This record gives sequence, structure tokens and C-alpha cells, in this order.
Amino acid sequence: MDKDSLYILKFKPILKEKIWGGSKLNTLLGKEAKGSSIGESWEISDVKGEQSVVINGAYKGETLKDLLTSHREKLVGEKNFKRFGTKFPLLIKFIDAKEDLSVQLHPDDEIAKRKHNSLGKTEMWYITQADKNANIIIGFNQKVSPELYQKHVTNKTIKNILHYEPVSSGDTFFVYSGLIHAIGKGVLLAEIQQTSDITYRVYDWDRKDANGGYRELHQEDALEAIDFNDSTDYKVSYEPRKNEVTDLVNCPHFVTNLIEVDTEILLSHEVFDSFVIYMCVEGEAEIINGEQRIDINFGETILVPASIHEVKVISKRVKLLQTYI
Repeated sequence: MDKDSLYILKFKPILKEKIWGGSKLNTLLGKEAKGSSIGESWEISDVKGEQSVVINGAYKGETLKDLLTSHREKLVGEKNFKRFGTKFPLLIKFIDAKEDLSVQLHPDDEIAKRKHNSLGKTEMWYITQADKNANIIIGFNQKVSPELYQKHVTNKTIKNILHYEPVSSGDTFFVYSGLIHAIGKGVLLAEIQQTSDITYRVYDWDRKDANGGYRELHQEDALEAIDFNDSTDYKVSYEPRKNEVTDLVNCPHFVTNLIEVDTEILLSHEVFDSFVIYMCVEGEAEIINGEQRIDINFGETILVPASIHEVKVISKRVKLLQTYI
């Protein structure tokens, strides 16, 4: 393959140890994780100091930033390069919660730019696997004013006003900036988010870290960023259709669809003017572009550059999340 030609890219997962992490990224998704507290696999990342490295083809060993710098619009699309330059706009993860994550929220673009010179953090979750009785925290269980919220924060009773949502495989949630949330224990999920690592932690179950201290909370920042609107539109309602594209989330930051295949289909990217990311959330498939044939298995992620206008998917059983901007 011509060294200057872009092709479908795979990256080395960046594995993150967390106090709430478990072993499912290894046992279920086949990640080469050392340790039993691996909470996150960063599949595609341009976060400073945590940049994904290509593991296939002519660009093996180069970083996502290297390719952005050298291929610009061919990698991300004209409108995305104009908007984001050489910063890749999305961060793609698998997350395994052996224990409850902290109760937290994320700032929007305006607050993040002003306070951190960063993008904000809107994200979505697709539940890949969930243990019996597993749940997530998302939003409040009642109308909450800033005063009531602060009272519960002070008294460490915030869990009394949080909404607990039971989850199972395939459930999908749109976690917009300002929405209070936490991934519950026993949940394995795929997360698609803006490229931002800014989290405002408001409650951490009074647990101590490995050094015997408490993790930092961010109450002042959280109070400014939190969304107190009584909104319950975070769970995505959808009816999957085999061998068709099913809409999940469409927001200014990304579009994500579910594609379930049990034969072969041709997927056109021509109108997107964007890179396209595929995360395999069930089964396995072969992805074909011209002479390139690449396998994608459960728990793997690929990046299709904007210069590639279509791919063929062949599978007896696969579910893919398709994401672009």
C-alpha cells in the first residue's frame, strides 16, 4: 500500500488503572491488561500525553497526532479540520466498573474554554454488558434547586436525590454536559465523548484511594456547571433493524448509529465529510476497503479516514457503533 495513502486504522489501547476498575476489559474484551483494577481502555485518544499509536499497516508506530499533522483533511474531513485543526475531537473508550464510579458531571464548551482552555464534555454510553441488578446514576429523582443540592452536598446525603436507572445490554444514554451521573458497579460500557478529560467530582462514596486519602472533590466548579432542569430525555429510545443503520445520538459534537449485520452490507461515508469510527460491541466482522481487509472483534475499535468513502461489512453476527461528526 502506498505510504501516502490512508487506510483503515487500528490503535493500541491505552489501559487505565482505576480504584473502581475490574477485569472485564481483559476477560470479556480481550485487552492485554496487567492487574485486576483496569477501569478504562482508551481506544482512540488525542489527549495530551495519552495519544493513540497505530498498530497496523504502513503507519504502524505513528501517533494519531502524527497522522493529523501530515494528512489533515484526508484524515478528519474538511469541515472538521477547519473546526478543530490538528486536535482530534473525540475520545473513544470502553469502561469497566467493578465498583461505583464517583458522582460527577462535566462542563460545557463555554465553561471548559474559560476555565481550562479545553473542549467541554458531552458523552454517550452504550451498555455492552451488565451484571444482574446493575444500574447507573443519571439525573435527579426530583426537582432540585441549587439550595437543596448544596444542602445535600454539605450533609453528604446527595445519593438520596439521585435517580438510579437499571441497565442491561444495549441500553443507550446521552450524557450531556451538566448532567449529574455515575456508572454503577457491574457495568461494562462503550463511551463516546468530546476530547476532554475534565470531570467535576461531587461525591465519591467516602472511600479512600490507595494512599489512604480522599480523592479531590470539585464542588464550586460543579455548582456552576450543573444542569438543574428537570429533564429525563437522557435514555435513547430505538428499534434496531438488522442490516440497516439505526439512529442513536445526533448532537453537534458527534453522531452515533447502531449497525447490526448478519450478512454483508455496503456502508457509504461519502456525504459525511468526516472520519468514521466503528466500535464492535457484539460479535465480529470483516471490514473491506479495496484491497484492505481488516477483522474487528468484540471490544475492538477502528478509524476509517475521511478519504475513504465506503466500506463493506461481512459478518454472521455483529453489532457496531458507527460514529462521525
